[in-house]
Amino acid sequence: MMQLTLFVALLGFAASAASGSQSFLPVDCNDIYCHDNKSPSGVYDIFPGGPNTPLKVYSDMNTDGGRWTVFLKRMDGSVNFYRDWSNYMAGFGNQSGEYWLGLENILLLTQRKENELRVDMEDWEGGKAYAKYSFLSIDSETDGCQLHLGSFTGGDAGDSLTSHNNMKFTTFDNDQDQWEKNCAQSYLGGFWYNQCHHANPTGLYTAPQGLVDEYEHVQALWSTWKGWKLCLKTLALKIRSVTACASIQ
Repeated sequence: MMQLTLFVALLGFAASAASGSQSFLPVDCNDIYCHDNKSPSGVYDIFPGGPNTPLKVYSDMNTDGGRWTVFLKRMDGSVNFYRDWSNYMAGFGNQSGEYWLGLENILLLTQRKENELRVDMEDWEGGKAYAKYSFLSIDSETDGCQLHLGSFTGGDAGDSLTSHNNMKFTTFDNDQDQWEKNCAQSYLGGFWYNQCHHANPTGLYTAPQGLVDEYEHVQALWSTWKGWKLCLKTLALKIRSVTACASIQ
């Protein structure tokens, strides 16, 4: 079904080009930056699914050269991330605050271009760290939205994500992890869980002191940076085309 959607979207773009349309229809934040490298960070409309289906995203135009399309943002605990499968497929939240872009939209973005991944995070004392990976794509819903992750290419946060590579996405009502129980139910998120996680970006957003021992591992965490008990203050997952701008307007 998603392959058919992409085919229709490509036909739409082709028809637009054939008609001589001068409309600017960016597929991602990379296109926005390449069109105007003075574009500030903020919320923009992109069109990975075609000209008739605008998608709002937060574009990070400052970090590490900019051009990043953010697909997960945590910053204040204002959005509940303990959601069902349909929510994680479609997306939820507010792009100017906390949000999840949706597996359907992540699929469209990663089908259109080859992308690298960056994860930025901050602790409650103002410390910041990041992790980068050479590649990210996912499969369709039919194949469980399986994650395909490239190699860890650096970052002082360390590598908490490689153990999640090749995992299907799990929510509390759709158990596709490798554990005998449901990781999403036990760790209060939705993610590419294994048995279960070293990173839990969609986990519970808690106060700086974390939780008592019996609730450890449920926080929004990145274990190779701050361990298993501390909830991160901010966390963002973002992708960027591996192909830099051919020219800047």
